[in-house]
Amino acid sequence: MNKSSNRTTKSTHKSNKKSNKKSNKKLSKKHLIPKNKFHKQSTKSVINNKPNKKNKFSVQSSKGNKLTKNRKKLVAAGKSKTNPKNLIQQTPKKRSIQKLNAKKNNKLARSRKKTEANKTEAKVKELVNRGKSRGFVTQDEILKYFPSIEKDLDLLEKIYDHLSEANIEVVESGDLLLAEGEVTPKELEEALKFDNIELPDSVQSYLREIGKVPLLTPEEEKELAKKIEAGDEQSRQKMIEANLRLVVSIAKRYVGRSKNLNLLDLIQEGNIGLTRAVDKFNYKKGFKFSTYATWWIRQAITRALADQGRTIRIPVHMVETIGKFQRARRMVLQNLGREPSAEEIAREMGKPLSEIRYLMQISQDTTSLNQPLGDDSKGGSEVSDFVADTKNISPDNYASRQLLKENLREVMSELTEREQRIIEMRFGLKDNIPHTLEEVGEAFNVTRERIRQIEAKTLDKIKSLQKTKKLQEFLE
Repeated sequence: MNKSSNRTTKSTHKSNKKSNKKSNKKLSKKHLIPKNKFHKQSTKSVINNKPNKKNKFSVQSSKGNKLTKNRKKLVAAGKSKTNPKNLIQQTPKKRSIQKLNAKKNNKLARSRKKTEANKTEAKVKELVNRGKSRGFVTQDEILKYFPSIEKDLDLLEKIYDHLSEANIEVVESGDLLLAEGEVTPKELEEALKFDNIELPDSVQSYLREIGKVPLLTPEEEKELAKKIEAGDEQSRQKMIEANLRLVVSIAKRYVGRSKNLNLLDLIQEGNIGLTRAVDKFNYKKGFKFSTYATWWIRQAITRALADQGRTIRIPVHMVETIGKFQRARRMVLQNLGREPSAEEIAREMGKPLSEIRYLMQISQDTTSLNQPLGDDSKGGSEVSDFVADTKNISPDNYASRQLLKENLREVMSELTEREQRIIEMRFGLKDNIPHTLEEVGEAFNVTRERIRQIEAKTLDKIKSLQKTKKLQEFLE
């Protein structure tokens, strides 16, 4: 019976195995992911990816990337969301292709940088050539060529270097330069009238003298310009004197912008710009001299305001930025009804917070400690009366220290030279640096114990002196 039962179990196992094989074959035909056509590969190139929730099978990939018809049907039907590209291992050929692509990208980036650098150089040359024709360049023109120049300060410095090498001035725009038209002869005559300003006698006499010089006609300007080009110094002087009232009319607009520059200072700076305009004027281009000279006079005055208007000088290219910052601050102040914070101004201007804080620091004005407070400038209090000075010593402390030094010298005079040097080194009486026993011993070529003994004896000697009683008063 046992033998027959064993035979039956074996036969059942065999039949089960056959049935399992048949079922597996059926499953592989219908449900399993078919093998790739290029199935002959090494075990290293086979990836067993983690099964997806909807697809619990692994995919074997080889050199070929094509799928079989059944796999394409499954992907098209949306039954499997596995991306076959992610399941295929990268072959050495693909790695080499990726390296080549990276090299190509680096070359493209380098070529783009070169082209951008060439474009900027071409723009700078074009700007310089434009400025050479008239001797100046406006800040609006710089912004037209380089709209985001404020973000690249190094490029801005290079542009200024190129312009200075070509002797081209940068003329401020916006609020610093009132872009007005040509000054009329009537305005020139009224330029010498100051109704609301009290002028010193020297300024009034200067205005009377320049008022005697007649204005030039366009024909006279052209004739003088020809003679100036030929090197006639008298014609140059005549051209300058005839346009001095033009300087006064422009300088009047800038009175009160700086505490350090009064009307006479502004006139002197404008006269410097006038002489430059006379030297650079080209009558062949058809411009009227007053129109051309106005830019040079304004440039000289605004440059003086930027250089001398503050105790701490601010670069010229930053003056315009500070003006924009002040306008944005006033706008936010009007909208909010209170003093705006740095973050609110940064949002208004669209600039980083660090740059706004930097502008807030450099836009502050300095105040003299001797500046009087209140209306009474004579005998009144000054700013220094309300500012604590932690660095300097007060007069009473200074006097007490001087008395202490004199009494200490009297006590030290009772000691020998060796004792004086040891006490001075140990307590730092000369250089304010106390030295150790070992350092003093090395200086005297003795042991530290010997220095300690000499120090103890010297201090006992000082205590026994009558003059030391004066020193005790300073300790109380």
